[in-house]
Amino acid sequence: MEAAETEDLPLAERTIVLVGLMGVGKTTVGRRLAALLRLHFTDADHAIEEAAGCSVSEIFARFGESAFRDGERRVIARLLEGPRLVLATGGGAFMDPRTREAIKARGVSVWLKADLNLLMDRVGRKGNRPLLKTADPRATMERLIAERYPIYAEADLTVESRDGPHDRVVRAIIQALQQAGALPKDLQI
Repeated sequence: MEAAETEDLPLAERTIVLVGLMGVGKTTVGRRLAALLRLHFTDADHAIEEAAGCSVSEIFARFGESAFRDGERRVIARLLEGPRLVLATGGGAFMDPRTREAIKARGVSVWLKADLNLLMDRVGRKGNRPLLKTADPRATMERLIAERYPIYAEADLTVESRDGPHDRVVRAIIQALQQAGALPKDLQI
């Protein structure tokens, strides 16, 4: 599809793309959002794992982050070309300029923003975060916040992810999408 054609895609037909750091709740919130909107949900990391035939951690260990990011870019571009859905991206996906451009052309990006303490509490529950397999995961997360938050701020919408029920975040996303014109204002959910 020509770039001019994709830029004219109405907001109400664009994929809803959740961006933000690991632990912010993109997958959990994305599933609930998709269910309420009666859209398909896809987690980009799971789609990458299916395409590669191995886990994200294995891709990082065997081939490195650069190879993972190349595959991530291709998978996200393919998903954006398909029918409208709710797409949860990996924490680093939006950092890639080509991926951001594809999301801007075919999606409505929603940055789920959270503070350091909440993120550390959430990622501490799982040991499967390749970028946090360091001597000081908190310092790594602080560095990621400093590097990524200015880029995430380029997202179309920002919604705070707070401690508490995920349904509150889902409702805040729906309200932000309605205000932006990506969902009907009179949508009954």
